[in-house]
Amino acid sequence: MKKGIGILLKTVLPLGLGVYLVWYFFDRMSTSDKDIFFEAIRKADYTWIFASLALSFLALLSRAYRWKYVLEPLGYQTKFWNRYHALMIGYIVNLTIPRAGEASRAVMLYRSDGVPFSKSFGTILAERAVDLVMLMGVVLFTTSIGYDDFWKIKYQVETQLGGNNPTGETSWTGIIFYSIMALGIIGLIVAFSIQKIRERLIQFIKDLFAGVFAIFRSKNPLSYSAHTVFIWLMYISYFSIAFFALDEAKNVPFAGIMIAFIAGSLGISFTNGGIGAFPLLVGLVLNFYLHDEYGDAATGIGAALGMIIWSSQTLMMILLGALSFVLIPKNFSSKDEPVQ
Repeated sequence: MKKGIGILLKTVLPLGLGVYLVWYFFDRMSTSDKDIFFEAIRKADYTWIFASLALSFLALLSRAYRWKYVLEPLGYQTKFWNRYHALMIGYIVNLTIPRAGEASRAVMLYRSDGVPFSKSFGTILAERAVDLVMLMGVVLFTTSIGYDDFWKIKYQVETQLGGNNPTGETSWTGIIFYSIMALGIIGLIVAFSIQKIRERLIQFIKDLFAGVFAIFRSKNPLSYSAHTVFIWLMYISYFSIAFFALDEAKNVPFAGIMIAFIAGSLGISFTNGGIGAFPLLVGLVLNFYLHDEYGDAATGIGAALGMIIWSSQTLMMILLGALSFVLIPKNFSSKDEPVQ
């Protein structure tokens, strides 16, 4: 029963939201908008999209290479391609179960290189914390160069998606969130009351923190930082260069591109791999910038570019992730892992 509820919350609900957003994505467009949407996709210059994918791939390689800097302080020497394959498998799993990719990535590295799950998972959590800091930095930079547009677009998106709640009352999504938090806390209290489970949890938490704080024990903090900056520059670059695929989007200001980048990043966190949410949010931002010049046609144009960027990136992740599933070596199994 509990497992079924977990699958429902982790998989079905985000996927259902994504399917709904896909429906909403097309439902909000008129027949004319859809004609413009498909025409824009047909006439796009996909040379720029392939260049975008190349930059994205460089970011993936850099992320896999950077991982070694936090695994080495824990005493583990791992192969680059094994780290890369584990990373790509994590991404493809995230397309089905949001945030489960991090756990899958740690499992895959254990199977290939014998790094205990809890320790490698801790390094992945630290990586996610670094990503959050970088995203916040991008948000601060974007608001500094496009402050007025940022808040106008935020209000416009909230209005169009029904996100405003002028009554100030807690929404049903908020109630569900706090209920899940409360159940999680109760579950931890019950677990800690059982000695055997408590000992395993304490050991797991110790290993987890060892992985998290390995970033501060790295012998190459400058290299780790350089890779981090490079990764995010590649993210911004692959997103920005895709705007050249459509003539209508070439003149979108850099502030607009950055706001669309933030919107797309948030969309990925809402649903499985950003299905529905990414192209919808990016399209709404582009509509804001293109409407004055292209009028109602801006809806179809913005939606088309959002869909092109999302579908190309998703297809690349699926292909590379599937290839990694085949190529990653399986040198260890769960029975080989030492009991903590």
